[in-house]
Amino acid sequence: MARPGSVELVVSTYNNPHALDLALCALRHQSIANFKLCIADDGSGQATRDLVNAWAEAFGPRLRHIWHADHGFRKNRILNKAIASSTAEYLIFLDGDCVPGRVFVERHLTLSKPGRFCTGGVIRLDAPTSNAVARDQIESGEVFTPQWLSAHQALDSLSNRLKAGLYPAWMSGLAESLTPVSKTWNGGNSSTWRINLIKVNGFDENFGYGAEDIELGFRLNNAGIRGRHLRYTAPVLHLEHERDYADPAGKEKNKETALHSRKAGKTLSDQGIDRL
Repeated sequence: MARPGSVELVVSTYNNPHALDLALCALRHQSIANFKLCIADDGSGQATRDLVNAWAEAFGPRLRHIWHADHGFRKNRILNKAIASSTAEYLIFLDGDCVPGRVFVERHLTLSKPGRFCTGGVIRLDAPTSNAVARDQIESGEVFTPQWLSAHQALDSLSNRLKAGLYPAWMSGLAESLTPVSKTWNGGNSSTWRINLIKVNGFDENFGYGAEDIELGFRLNNAGIRGRHLRYTAPVLHLEHERDYADPAGKEKNKETALHSRKAGKTLSDQGIDRL
């Protein structure tokens, strides 16, 4: 099956230029480079703008930066703006605090298929390990080696060993097809055709922090767009950081709302792309 003719990678970020710098470094060293790149900025300050400008020369016209003012956690709104303004057929989503492995984009495109969304996982690094990640280790691929990950206690579970992509491709692919983990949309490692996102009216902007991504996956499933795992073949490292915007009570309420969307067969977001 032919791959999408045009691809854009959407990276969400908010006031974490250090992590974003590492994410962009990883994207600069992907196994393929024929993709556009959109920084979806939920109100970051000048430091992030300066960083994006610094990377503009490396990525050239492939890079664009969309921003709106900081009025609280509005990640879903900036992502909807990215979707609405994109000219690409296929969209891959990555959080700006995530460092993807070299085949991240290639793997998403390999599994792209009409009527499908792809969803992966992340290896969550603790704060000391996150602080130890450096550009040169990303450029060389060292941070994805079993030696580096083991030395930093990042392979302490079978799940993380599988997510690190350390096993033969056929074995990891088989594990993906057999895993009992639900195929939910993971904002740090997911993709689908842009037309699928338009079909369900994009992300629901009623959602603040928490479950804002899995709710989209439930609606995609309800609309007949099925998930496909790439949990074990598209490694992504998640960098730990403070979350001043986190709201535990709101997160629990969002989870309940997301589950209601799934059970009710909801497909369209009430506050989505059509508002733009």
